[in-house]
Amino acid sequence: MFHDGARRRSVALLTTGVLALPAVAACGASEEGNVPAAAQDLAPTPRDLVANGSTLTWAIDAVPGTLNAYQADADTGTTRVAGAVLPALFTLDDKGRPQANPDYLESAEVVEREPRQVVVYRLNQKAVWSDGREIGAPDFAAQWRALRGKDPAYWTARNAGYDRIAKVERGKDDLEVQVTFDKPYAEWRSLFTPLYPKDVMGTPDSFNDSARTTLKNTAGPFSLKKVDRKSGDITLVRNPRWWGDQPKLDQLVFRKVAPKNRTKALTAGRVDLAQVAPGEAERISLARRDKGAKGPLAHGPGAGRTPADALMSWAVAHGTEQEAAESEQLAREQTREAVVAYAAEQKSLGAYEVRKALEPSFTQLALNGADGPLADERVRRAVARALDRKELAETVLKPLGLPAQPVGSHLALAGQDAYEDASDALGSQDTAEARALLAEAGWKPGQGAARPKNAGASGEPAEGAEGEEAVGNSGNEDRPGDDGGEYIVGEDDGKSGARGGPMLPGAVAAGQGAALWRQADVVARQDGDGKTEQGAHAQQGGPPGAYAPKGTAAPKESESPGAEGAAGPLAKDGLALTLRFVVPSGAGSEQLRAVADKIAEQLEKIGVTTAMKKVPSSGYFTDHVASGQYDMALYSWPGTAYPATDGRPIHAKPVPAADGSLNVAQNYTRVGTDRIDQLFDQAVGELDDGARKKLIKEADARIWAVAGAIPLYQRPELVAARPSVANAGAFGFATPRYQDIGFLKKGAKPGKQDRKPGS
Repeated sequence: MFHDGARRRSVALLTTGVLALPAVAACGASEEGNVPAAAQDLAPTPRDLVANGSTLTWAIDAVPGTLNAYQADADTGTTRVAGAVLPALFTLDDKGRPQANPDYLESAEVVEREPRQVVVYRLNQKAVWSDGREIGAPDFAAQWRALRGKDPAYWTARNAGYDRIAKVERGKDDLEVQVTFDKPYAEWRSLFTPLYPKDVMGTPDSFNDSARTTLKNTAGPFSLKKVDRKSGDITLVRNPRWWGDQPKLDQLVFRKVAPKNRTKALTAGRVDLAQVAPGEAERISLARRDKGAKGPLAHGPGAGRTPADALMSWAVAHGTEQEAAESEQLAREQTREAVVAYAAEQKSLGAYEVRKALEPSFTQLALNGADGPLADERVRRAVARALDRKELAETVLKPLGLPAQPVGSHLALAGQDAYEDASDALGSQDTAEARALLAEAGWKPGQGAARPKNAGASGEPAEGAEGEEAVGNSGNEDRPGDDGGEYIVGEDDGKSGARGGPMLPGAVAAGQGAALWRQADVVARQDGDGKTEQGAHAQQGGPPGAYAPKGTAAPKESESPGAEGAAGPLAKDGLALTLRFVVPSGAGSEQLRAVADKIAEQLEKIGVTTAMKKVPSSGYFTDHVASGQYDMALYSWPGTAYPATDGRPIHAKPVPAADGSLNVAQNYTRVGTDRIDQLFDQAVGELDDGARKKLIKEADARIWAVAGAIPLYQRPELVAARPSVANAGAFGFATPRYQDIGFLKKGAKPGKQDRKPGS
């Protein structure tokens, strides 16, 4: 996958379903090194065992609005097309490490660091655009000018890295490109991938419009033949000027199939490869298991009916109550039709298999620190310390047979060189310490505390979007609250208000903030031998507001519950500690809501009441998360090979805009510090790999300490594929090698690829 920053980090992913991709064997590095917990699942096959010819159809969610990867509305479809038809100077291997792509580069290296950083690219002499022109410095220069951010006529999504370049020029010959930087840029490998021709990047008009619907000039193993928006097909064909290994496929078709229509498309045989939801993956697995089985299926419509249910149904259908009998007869007929249809679908689904790994993205719990209770860092830390992240990861990944380890970093994932578990900067799950933090923040047990109806993050009435309804229990129709309004955990489900375990005295909590920042320094500054350096906060204490001021009175003994547990929900100044948890209501969000329910149960143990609000999936992110209309929310960020570049806008401290509003960039938690910003700024310009890794680790430790975003688990990736499809499926981190994708030769079986990903 190329570094599509415009798409990958400008839009957070709505985490729906239980799908899991590349999982992690352990939170940190193993003894053999930092390795992904779950391997790719691609049916890797040597090229000589892949048949020449034929067409493979690959499902995408929608026909992309643009084929320009550097525009704000670029999406996964844009990434797929660009990856197959445009130059990628660096690709990612299965550990998410950038690798020079020999199809385009003979070499690329930093040749000078002082007085200014200079990178020289030596191009493959065979690399040409489809119009026959050599790929060269004019293309690099045009892309730099378009993306550097100095000309507002270019509608670019971002300029990270390009804004640090001073000049781009021809080297000693036409095959050499020299890039000189104004400021050091450590993650220079993220630049010029994908590379567009100068006729796209050369003018604002061509950049803004010409590459939105077509790509006339390409330089990948495939060329773009047609974009049919009516049928939803994007057809790629072999590039006759391609100089590398020839594509095994004659045609590669990306077909628009909305996620809700994947089962229908699979049963109709309209696609060969498609990412699917957990329910669909389970059906495919059952279909393969049931091949050759005789008798009715043990799953599907009517499978859960007991003999007693069947007897009662027969009795009603043949009873003397005419209206009831007719209704039951109709229901029985509908069930019979559903059983037949389901069986036919299962037979068709048996033609596929499920390939699974862990996706290079992770789901986090976002805590909105703009106002309300979560504006207090102690409350955010209490919420974070109450979470059993292992249990939450298992809720999603264990049913899929994938490793269920919590993610330990905001900036890298297991298997990547930059991955180190820095969660100790916050601390592990500890209900007693979470209660102590809340006590120190002034939240005490109080029965009957008032709570404004439909209260939002700041206690004001929440804005009610059309179509909003109670979350219920994410699938169980008997939970109170399904009939409308908000579902208040611990009130509407008939559970006792008692919480088990003692509340620590406030004196214990009073020093936790300072200790937390010292702990962050220790975690951040630990070297590979376990030795530590002295950090600023270890010497001087935490930053203002990070902990309770010295001398803060502890709660009176009568206000701290005994060993039998808290007396009820917590309150302060007459208001209950209630957090609004916004969750999506659409199909495919069931697993997300299940995780939300688990979180609510865990928070109930520390006296936090959770008011869950189900909102339409279509507006979940834009109307609630991005706009700040939430206290807690679940969403995902893609992983990245370039954490200093991509991590900063997500964790940057919000700053006031000229109009008085708050400019949050992509930091939707509204939580940040000047020091975190400084660490990112230092890391992005640090050319020494070891020093940069230490800066990234320290930044991550401090992000944990401020407790705005709590990483939970790596997302799963489930892909339905025909068994004959080779070198495609659940890619994990790795960039697809499109010229190797195809169908197995007759009688051939998948085998391990000798070629390294990206080579």
